[in-house]
Amino acid sequence: MPELQKIKLVLEDGTVFEGKSFGYHKSVAGEVVFNTAMTGYPESLTDPSYEGQILVATYPLIGNYGVPKDDKENGIPKFYESDRIHISGLIISDYSFEYSHWNAENSLREWLMQNEVPGIFDIDTRALTKILREKGSMLGKIEIENETIDFVDPNKENLVAKVSVKEKKVYGTGKNKVVLVDTGAKYNILRCLLKRDTTVTVVPWDYDFTQDDYDGVMLSNGPGDPQMCPDTVKHIQKAMEIGKPIFGICLGNQLLGIASGASTYKLKYGHRAHNHPVIKVGTDTCYITSQNHGFAIDNESLSSDWEPLFVNVNDKTNEGVRHKSKPFFSTQFHPEASSGPTDTEFLFDEFIGLIEKSK
Repeated sequence: MPELQKIKLVLEDGTVFEGKSFGYHKSVAGEVVFNTAMTGYPESLTDPSYEGQILVATYPLIGNYGVPKDDKENGIPKFYESDRIHISGLIISDYSFEYSHWNAENSLREWLMQNEVPGIFDIDTRALTKILREKGSMLGKIEIENETIDFVDPNKENLVAKVSVKEKKVYGTGKNKVVLVDTGAKYNILRCLLKRDTTVTVVPWDYDFTQDDYDGVMLSNGPGDPQMCPDTVKHIQKAMEIGKPIFGICLGNQLLGIASGASTYKLKYGHRAHNHPVIKVGTDTCYITSQNHGFAIDNESLSSDWEPLFVNVNDKTNEGVRHKSKPFFSTQFHPEASSGPTDTEFLFDEFIGLIEKSK
C-alpha cells in the first residue's frame, strides 16, 4: 500500500471529516451529494450531470473492480458515459487497493490521478449521508493540509454550457433522423438511439435545431438548475409548435416542463441511486429506475394540456410528463440506465414508434 497523505472534507455548516487521500492530492470545492448505488462508479464519475459536485458513495467498498478499458464503438467510449470524469471529488468509506475484473485496465486511484480528481477514503460515509439527508445537499470543500479554499456553489454557474458539445456531430446512418440536444448527454442515450436504426445529430445546448431536417427530438440529461437554459427552452417551444415527437430525459424532462409553462424547484437532497421506484400514472405498474437529479417539476404547475406520466413512489415527486394529445413525453429517471436497471429502456422503442407514426 502506498504512503497516504491526510485530507479533509469541510461542509458549509462547519462539520469536518478527516480522511486519507487516494486520488489526485489537491483542494477542490463544490456541492456535496450522495449516491446509494452498489456498483457503477465508472459510469457515475463520467456522467456530465455530476459536473461541479463532490460525490459521496454510500456503498462501503469502492474500487474493487478497477476501471474499464477505453475502447471505442461508433466513435464514442464503449464503457464510459462521456470523455472525462465530471465529479469534482470522490468521498468513500473503504478503498480497495486490489482490483479484479475481466475488463479492468486500471485502478480507480490511478484513473483519478490521471484526471486530477481528488478522492478521500476512511470517512464515516453513513454519518456524512445522515447529515446530507437531514440538512439537504450542501456546499463542501476538500482541503489538503495547510491549504484553505472558499466554498463554491456550482448551481450559480451555467454548468450545461461547460459540458455540452461545441458543434454539431452526426452518428449513425439509420432511417429515422433524431436531433439529440446535448445539455450534458450520457453516451448511453446515444447508444440506445443508434441501435434503433437512427441517424443522430448531436447539437449544442443553445443551438436552434428547429431549422434542421429531423424526425424527432431527444432532450438529454445534464447538470445544474434548468432555469439556466432559457435558450434551450425557447428552441423546445419552437419544436413543440412544429409538432414532431419529443422525448426528454432527466434535465430534458425539466426543460420540457418549463417549455410547457410549468415550474421547477430544488429537491432537499435529490435522487441519486439505482433503485428508485416509479409508478406509471393511471396504472398499478411500478418500475425500478436509475436516477441522478437535484431538481424536479412541480406537478401542480402543469397546464391543462399536460399531465404527469410517472410519479416517485418514495416522495410522490414528478418522474415524467406527457402532452395529452401531442407526441411529447419525458422521464425524470434514466431509461438508458448505465449504470442501473434497464427496466424502462422500452421507452426508446415508444419514442421511435411515435416518430414512425408521425411521418
